[in-house]
Amino acid sequence: MESEPDPNMPGPAAPEPPESPAPGEPPAPGGSPGGPDVAAALAALTEQLRREHERAAHREKVIDRLHEENQRLRRDELQAALEPLRAALFRLHDQTRRAAGDWAAAPPDPAQAVRLLHALADDVADALARVGVERFTAEPGDPYDPARHRPAGVDPAPDPTADDTVTAVLSDGFERDGRVVRKAAVRVARLPPDGGAPARSSRLRDGDRSETMNTR
Repeated sequence: MESEPDPNMPGPAAPEPPESPAPGEPPAPGGSPGGPDVAAALAALTEQLRREHERAAHREKVIDRLHEENQRLRRDELQAALEPLRAALFRLHDQTRRAAGDWAAAPPDPAQAVRLLHALADDVADALARVGVERFTAEPGDPYDPARHRPAGVDPAPDPTADDTVTAVLSDGFERDGRVVRKAAVRVARLPPDGGAPARSSRLRDGDRSETMNTR
């Protein structure tokens, strides 16, 4: 018959846990099998981030270069578009200087002066047409159009049919691609308040009337 163990006797000692490796030291043989895999994954992730950073820096350089080339092309296109205008202004400058010298020596014939001034205006209009700006004009008797005409004065209408029509053209207008960039300055016929004719709607709006007053 076996004797029962004495409760006062100490039992077998518990096994001590393995020591953890010091920071920076490789794990001891038989350690956690995931340690080398984690280190390799971190190294691969670091390398991938480095390559992504290099690619991003390269993309930024390409974008900056393309932006600079685009700006240079736009400047070159603008200069090319302005070349006809510059050439016309050079010609206008020379013509006016020659005319001033000739007129200083001898007063010009009025008809010759009129022809020269008309030619100068046509040269300017041709130069503007080369950069896409077309000249348009109005004629006396045309209906007043607030979208194309700027009222520069008001004249009494001789009869009701002449109300809201152009009586005189003071300057031409200009448009680009169908959009008016400068209205033609005109004088407009208006019936007097006591003209006796039936009232009808006028295209000469209040804003146009104030503009007319400011141009006097």
